[in-house]
Amino acid sequence: MCIGLPMRIVSGDAFAADCERRGARERVSLLLVGPQPAGTAVLVHLGTAVRVLDDVEAQQIDDALDGVAAALDGRPFDHLFADLLEREPTLPAHLAGLAATPDRAGK
Repeated sequence: MCIGLPMRIVSGDAFAADCERRGARERVSLLLVGPQPAGTAVLVHLGTAVRVLDDVEAQQIDDALDGVAAALDGRPFDHLFADLLEREPTLPAHLAGLAATPDRAGK
């Protein structure tokens, strides 16, 4: 499984940027998101920025990744999913209609 990681642009040009995540730096392609100013958070997958993130979403992704690592280590992790604890989970709008659709196999 491949996971996209939120990174912050440190410097760059029209095609690539030096990005940082927790002290590690990586040169990242900007071809899918276009030029971005320093300080912008981007979701990086396989060396390519695939989406620009706002600060809240970047933090939520970091928290979720930290939560998975904590769960695997047997450490407490509920606090890392605070945005989910006080509400019922919901499907994204583009999937919500599928939940009410009968199984395609006719079961």
